[in-house]
Amino acid sequence: MTPNKDWMAIEDYINDESYKAGVDSFLDFAFQKLGTETIRCPCLRCLNIETGDRDQVRNHLLVYGIVKRYTFWYHHGERRDEPQSMSIDGDSDLEGNENQDEMLGMLRDLYPQYNNVSSPYDANNVEEPNDEAKTFYSLLKDSKDPVYEGCNSSRMSALLKLLHIKTLGRWSNESFTMLLEYLVKELLPGRSKLPDSYYESKKILKDLGLSYQKIDACINDCMLYWRENEELDSCKVCGASRWKIDKRNGEDKCNKNGKRIPQKTLRYFPLKQRLQRLYMCSKTASLMTWHRDNKSKPGIMKHPVDGSAWQSFDKTHGDFALDPRNIRLGLATDGFQPFSNSKTPYSIWPVILIPYNLPPELCMKQSNMILSMLIPGPKGPGDAIDIYLQPLIEELNELWETGVETFDAATKQHFQLRATLLWTINDFPAYAMLSGWSTKGKLACPCCLKDTRSNWLTNGGKECYMGHRCYLPQNHRWRKDKDSFDGEVELGLPPKPCSADDILEQMKDLENIVLSNDHRVKTNISHENRGDNWTKKSIFFKLPYWKTLELRHNLDVMHIEKNICDNVLGTMMNIKGKTKDNLKSRKDLEKMGLRSTLHPVKAGDKWKLPPGPYTFSATEKRTFCNFFKELKLPDGFSSNLSYCVNSKEAKISGLKSHDCHVILEHLLPLAIRGLLTPLVREALIELSMFFTILCAKVLDVKELEQIESQIPITLCKLEKVFPPSFFTIMMHLPIHLANEAKIGGPVQFRWMYPIEQYMYKLKSYVRNRAHPEASIAEGYLADECMTLCSRYMDDMETRFNRLDRNYENATGCDDTLPIFSHPGRGLGAPTIRHLEKRELDQAHNYILKNCDEVQPFLE
Repeated sequence: MTPNKDWMAIEDYINDESYKAGVDSFLDFAFQKLGTETIRCPCLRCLNIETGDRDQVRNHLLVYGIVKRYTFWYHHGERRDEPQSMSIDGDSDLEGNENQDEMLGMLRDLYPQYNNVSSPYDANNVEEPNDEAKTFYSLLKDSKDPVYEGCNSSRMSALLKLLHIKTLGRWSNESFTMLLEYLVKELLPGRSKLPDSYYESKKILKDLGLSYQKIDACINDCMLYWRENEELDSCKVCGASRWKIDKRNGEDKCNKNGKRIPQKTLRYFPLKQRLQRLYMCSKTASLMTWHRDNKSKPGIMKHPVDGSAWQSFDKTHGDFALDPRNIRLGLATDGFQPFSNSKTPYSIWPVILIPYNLPPELCMKQSNMILSMLIPGPKGPGDAIDIYLQPLIEELNELWETGVETFDAATKQHFQLRATLLWTINDFPAYAMLSGWSTKGKLACPCCLKDTRSNWLTNGGKECYMGHRCYLPQNHRWRKDKDSFDGEVELGLPPKPCSADDILEQMKDLENIVLSNDHRVKTNISHENRGDNWTKKSIFFKLPYWKTLELRHNLDVMHIEKNICDNVLGTMMNIKGKTKDNLKSRKDLEKMGLRSTLHPVKAGDKWKLPPGPYTFSATEKRTFCNFFKELKLPDGFSSNLSYCVNSKEAKISGLKSHDCHVILEHLLPLAIRGLLTPLVREALIELSMFFTILCAKVLDVKELEQIESQIPITLCKLEKVFPPSFFTIMMHLPIHLANEAKIGGPVQFRWMYPIEQYMYKLKSYVRNRAHPEASIAEGYLADECMTLCSRYMDDMETRFNRLDRNYENATGCDDTLPIFSHPGRGLGAPTIRHLEKRELDQAHNYILKNCDEVQPFLE
């Protein structure tokens, strides 16, 4: 019998004896059921991820408290048919009573105002129920009606679980319909209430999900047919028709029901209801105030709440910060091709919102991301993305000024929920679209703005971004070293950050320009005449708090690492098309009067390029390639890099963004040992260390200050060796990354990795290639509904309780040190061999440095 669980709801658990007794009863139950030496720890710190023995788990539960939403002890041996102990006060619990369907708990959360009403006739009045009440009663009926006479499962519960299996298994709609038809016709009694198609299933459960709005848009992205423009038939900016034209007769195209077909449609997913559900769901409500009580120690950052941007916002807007339930959001967007293996260019731009109130391990999970809108293709919106963002900005303004009344399932109270947007997350081209500062040309850096240092390479035909000596201390000897750099003494100072008021002053003449992809009506901006790179005044400045933010747009570390790694590998290995060292770059060196030993030499009709200190010899290339070819890495650490290496031709190609991340931070210093010149090795290893420290899960502000002062030196070392063409804008951006980390917190919350993974998921929703945006919208709604429902499915495997992919042997072997008890298992058949002395010494050193039990003997 499962012990009583009332102790889990105790708030003052530290001083309560009944809480301690409840912890002991829980531990007795778990260890008896599992029969292991260690179990998962369900405290607020470990969240059922870390394991420990009885004493460790007990101490954690007494110090940190238990996760209150963990009312079904799935990870500790409890099963749905387990007998339940009665509550102390005799009250029934919808989630713990075996005679109640788990879906009733979900309905109680979604419709708290009807918790004490079981039918339309139980209400105190006899008026006709409103639409919301009718929806509740319909869902309540489905949650109580059995699938057939004598069945233990309700119609809703059975249908939700089947749909959940479909979602996890990635079944097609057609295969799910085939399954339902088979169940209804062959297995279930004749009077079963299970629908016989996916379409009918969606109709039954549509009230559990949320909806989206369709807003027609101009084909040239000039305007939305929205608000006062909703009834227009043509664009009032460019004159283009709102409707598709039949080329055969010149008339508007219509669908089967006679409605005209718009040329472009924005799909907008209202934000208020989705934020309300974060608090209405009892499984997530308590997590939404995690940031209030879990700030790190001064000087340590593990979450955006520890960054200066969050803290300065709280000081500036104290009324917003008073209620920790108010939500902080991040906005991310990028374009993706919805069709696999297609040569047809097509770009859909989803806009995704991320709630930062959640704990670090849940913030960037796909299940917590909110799709705000789908900007249709086939072309990207460019600067006209502001036109599509209007509905979101309007709703964000309402959430800031008045908020929306919300029921908090954790405290059982109503409150006025408000929300704010902290920053945007995007790659470098999208940075320009959202910020309004063009990331091309001689002023490409959006942090240095007008003070960006660049040089035009005559032969290369592009800008290079060097001049990092201005970031060095005033008395640094390299400032006077003309020969090693650009031939001039450096006396300048680093660019000063531009205040929001200065930025608004620069953009005051861009207030009402026309944003469009029709060049006939679009306002053309001359950067040469203006002396800056502003293309528009961003729509985000319509948010009253936007100009007070310390960090409005994030530089994406993922793409910066990718581009830098490609630069380094392409140049070192002299890969055709990727190297930055070619005849044009050597001629630019000659024109600048730098490094005469590298100037091109004409031999007859051809030019001969002396070997540079930054390129591998033929032998070094083979050594470098063999390192990656023979490399063995832990499962999941990266992709199989040996597939990207061609040893015969000494080439590396096909690296993904995460492969570049792993190579740049972990493998490059090992791969170049004994190769290249000491100066080149030193600079590249320092660059690797910079990104390793920057991308740590927990940041130390002192370390960030150290790498912030070191990165100018590292870039100057690279300037002394590599040709000017090597220094693209991506080689300059690391100069700003450490400061952004101090402001915004760890980069894991501000880079594109989770966003790119989420867009891959959206791409999988495309079932109808003729209407990809509609497919994605419908797929998202279905997945959103199933994500909510799966939070309540405690008696089956869901995405919230499933074990890790390699979690076999999670408790390890008995009588062994924890260092030898890693979860997982080997792949393939085992082989036995004796270790060499070198391998034994390495294992011995590893144990001495990493085994906690050994440390007392070393002191």
